[in-house]
Amino acid sequence: MTATGVYGSPPADLAEVAHDAIQFSPLMPGAASLDRLPEGSLEAMTLLAPPGTIERRYALALALRALKNSAPLTALAPNDRGGTRLRKELAAFGLDVQETSKRHHRIVTATKAAGIDGVIAQVIADGGPRFDDEIALWTQPGVFSWDRLDPGTHMLIEHLPALTGRGADFGCGIGILARAVLASDAVTELTLVDIDRRAIECAEHNLDTPRAKFLWADLRDPHPDLANLDFVVMNAPFHDAGQEDKGLAQAFVKRAHESLRKGGVCVMVANRHLPYEAVLKSLFKAVTPVIEDGGYKIYEARK
Repeated sequence: MTATGVYGSPPADLAEVAHDAIQFSPLMPGAASLDRLPEGSLEAMTLLAPPGTIERRYALALALRALKNSAPLTALAPNDRGGTRLRKELAAFGLDVQETSKRHHRIVTATKAAGIDGVIAQVIADGGPRFDDEIALWTQPGVFSWDRLDPGTHMLIEHLPALTGRGADFGCGIGILARAVLASDAVTELTLVDIDRRAIECAEHNLDTPRAKFLWADLRDPHPDLANLDFVVMNAPFHDAGQEDKGLAQAFVKRAHESLRKGGVCVMVANRHLPYEAVLKSLFKAVTPVIEDGGYKIYEARK
């Protein structure tokens, strides 16, 4: 059987992808894990390269490791999100790279050469999961706020109300906010939810307690495990695929409302310039602004 792979959702007019290609993006719940795929498993790979430099080189290295020798790799990215660097980065593996341009994207192609395993291994080591001494947590390049404490999350931790019972952390990242929530024994269960598999796997390392549950999911879609909750906490996201998307956080707010029991509370931090108060007030019985500082707002909304 011929196995081919795809990473992300390359525009159909820029790169051809087999209809039965295996999806490997960590941002698509249910996708296969490229980092666990045996070496030399794929006949071809098409990769919509991530925007971050370390993350992008890591994805390229994983793709090359997964390919058989002489198998083709196609990688593409918008010019302003790493596309202009793709040719140089792929050539650094010791490959002969061809490049074309179309619709503000760079598209590069190469075939896997023998004798590059050492370079591949080093790049994978540089971009893989690691324990960060500065934040004292497991993390990985490409995950939200992977090497620092996000100021919105910090502000929410500083102003967490007393929470009890069963709850969820929407867009949990590597588990920084969840760790603060679970510091209270009154919290009996916390489901950490994120669209990024890498974040969920780091959070599993960072929270060694049976009270923590983990869910790799897109919160724009309903999930049966998120029902009749006592509370939801979240640092509301407003970017999707690198582009500002106000509707994303609004979808999180709507999912929180659906997931809470009557009388349950949603505690969220959001960027001050984004209009979430109206959607909160349209759904919840009571909405209380807690604090506004440093470009962020915290709300408590009760169902």
